[in-house]
Amino acid sequence: MAGERMPYIGTAERRARLARRHRLAPAARAARPEEVADALVALHGTDPATVYLAVGARLADASRTVPETERALYTERALVRMHGMRHTVFVFPTELTAVVHASTGLAVAARERASLVKDMAKAGAPDAAWLKEVEESALAALARRGEATAAELARDEPRLREQFVYAAGKSYEGVHTVSSRLLRVLGVEGKVVRGRPLGSWTSTQARWALAPAHPELDAAGAQADLLRRWLAACGPATEADLKWWTGWRVTEVRRALAAIGAREVRLDEGTGFVAEGDTGPVETPDEPWAALLPGLDPTAMGWQQRDWFLSPAQRPALFDRSGNVGPTVWWNGRVVGGWAQRPDGEIAWRVLDEEGVGREAGAAIEAEAARLRQWVGTTRFTPRFRTPVERELAG
Repeated sequence: MAGERMPYIGTAERRARLARRHRLAPAARAARPEEVADALVALHGTDPATVYLAVGARLADASRTVPETERALYTERALVRMHGMRHTVFVFPTELTAVVHASTGLAVAARERASLVKDMAKAGAPDAAWLKEVEESALAALARRGEATAAELARDEPRLREQFVYAAGKSYEGVHTVSSRLLRVLGVEGKVVRGRPLGSWTSTQARWALAPAHPELDAAGAQADLLRRWLAACGPATEADLKWWTGWRVTEVRRALAAIGAREVRLDEGTGFVAEGDTGPVETPDEPWAALLPGLDPTAMGWQQRDWFLSPAQRPALFDRSGNVGPTVWWNGRVVGGWAQRPDGEIAWRVLDEEGVGREAGAAIEAEAARLRQWVGTTRFTPRFRTPVERELAG
């Protein structure tokens, strides 16, 4: 409507949205991992421990974190670990498999397969027709087994053990095995997903499984669907935030925003967007809240512009050199410090931003550390991407 004033959403409102929509305030905590994944759209899955730690921070009964997450991932397959935005591994609700594949996976998959074929050709390895034959044989073996490691699949299809030299003559020259590269391509193509790990829930070695069957969707429609879901969970966000999170071209972001009727709002950083009908205020939680979130948690990594919940002065201590966030301590919607697990299992934490963090905050943070210690039990974990404060606290 011409002349209509653009709604303003301030920092306090954005933090209230985090508390409720990201299931962080105690009153907003979830009963099941599926509710957590649905609320956040995607959980970072590059580091398997992150998935469990992110779920545990948001469950009303954290003691059920491991069995409930394993049920959802491996027994009922309500959640699936697969490649998604920015060529990164995430955990999604299974119902989103088709949407993620069509909206973000297809273009990346084409590049990955072409790269593999090109690298093999340069090394004098077999051609694309041979690779397709091996792929079909491997997928058939995986269907028979249900779940399998790369080594188990290679016993059924020995050609997976073939090796070829990558980047011959370069400083980064290496030897690649067909199985590792091919399974990666099949993952991006939405044909296989990560299955049950070899070992505990912290293990980085996983079996593979066939991806859930899903329809082929129109890319533009899938992008609109994904963006609508993400804005409902994380809006408001700037265009730069959306481009960064999705990994899409800016033209794709703008097309999806127009398709869903996204509403422009004023932010302290400039113009942002929310889903249609989502300009109204969210009720602030009745009680102050604290949270200990793991490295790569989707709340800390959800936006490119993070000054509204993270002081720039904290970044060198809480991020690694590649921009991956480590474990963070939250108080009332903002990051105030970091934490780590020590070899004896103790959860050590430190406040880096003391503004507004008094005795009440300290007690709440310590209670969250105790809650985490209790459900983790004897399990020990180390973040895949380590940060200065996490290394120091871990000892």
